[in-house]
Amino acid sequence: MKIKDIFTDGVRRLKQVGIIESELEVSLLLADLLNIDRTTLLLAEDRNLDAGQLEKFEKNILRRLQREPLAYIAEEKEFWSLPFKVSKDVLIPRPETELLIEITLKTVKSLYKNPDKQTMKILDLGTGSGIIAVVLALELPAAAVTAIDLSCNALKVAKHNAKRHEVAERIHFVNCDWFGGISSKAEYDLVLANPPYIARDIIEKPFGETCESLQPEVLRYEPHLALDGGERGIQSIIRIAEDLGKRLKSGGWFFMEIGADQAEDVSGIFREIAQYKTIVIHNDYAGLPRVFQAKKQ
Repeated sequence: MKIKDIFTDGVRRLKQVGIIESELEVSLLLADLLNIDRTTLLLAEDRNLDAGQLEKFEKNILRRLQREPLAYIAEEKEFWSLPFKVSKDVLIPRPETELLIEITLKTVKSLYKNPDKQTMKILDLGTGSGIIAVVLALELPAAAVTAIDLSCNALKVAKHNAKRHEVAERIHFVNCDWFGGISSKAEYDLVLANPPYIARDIIEKPFGETCESLQPEVLRYEPHLALDGGERGIQSIIRIAEDLGKRLKSGGWFFMEIGADQAEDVSGIFREIAQYKTIVIHNDYAGLPRVFQAKKQ
C-alpha cells in the first residue's frame, strides 16, 4: 500500500473522531514511523510500506483514534526547537512554558552584562520532563541547576533529556515534594515553577460537559499528579508560596506558570506574604494571564 493512500485513509479516520489537524498528525505519524522528515515523506508518497510498517502504523493510528496524544505515541515532543523524550509520566511540553523561559531569560539578561558567564543557582520546581532545567542549563552555561519532582518516573525522563542534551553534569535532580528534599541552607538566585494549576472540579468534569472540560487527550492520558491543583487550582501554589522565601535569596526572582483565571488569586497570595515586590503578570500569546513574576525583597 502506497504512502499517499495510507495518508488519505488516516486523515479520513482521524477527522471522523473530531481531530482537527488530521493531515499534520498523519504526516507526523508516518514520518516518525519511517524516521524521515515531512519533506522527504512528501517526496516518497508513491513508496509502498512493507507488512511490518503497515502493522505498526495501524497500531499507532488506533492509539490516536482513542485520543492518545501524538507526543506519547511518538515518545517525543519538540520544545525550544529541541527534541525531548516524553512519556505518560510527564506533561507534554507546551508553548506557555516556552514563554515562562523567555521571560526568565529576558530578566536575567537585563540584570547581568554577561549572563553566559554569570554564576547563579537555579531551582526548577516540578521539573517533569526536565524541559525548563535543560533549556536554562543550555542558555546559561555558568549556572548550576537543581530540578525536583515528586515522581521518580518523571525524573527518569528528565535525566534522559539532560543526558541527551549534554547538560546532565550541571543539573542536580532531587526526588521530593516541593522543597522537602532541599537543604535548609540552600538559597537560589532564580526559582521557576510549573505547578499543577487546574482546578479539581474541572478535572472531574467529563469532556464536553462544559466549555471548561479538558480535552480527552489531557484528561485520559496526562498525569493528574501534574495537573490537579486542588480547590480553585491554587493548592500547590499556596504551598510553594509558604516555603519559597526560605530558599530564594534576597533580591532573587521567582517565575511561575499559572492558569488564565488565577492572576488575582496568585498575586494576592504573594502580597499577603509581604516578602515580595515588583509583582508582574505576563500575558501569553493569546492575551491571557500566564506567567507570574516576583522579586524577593
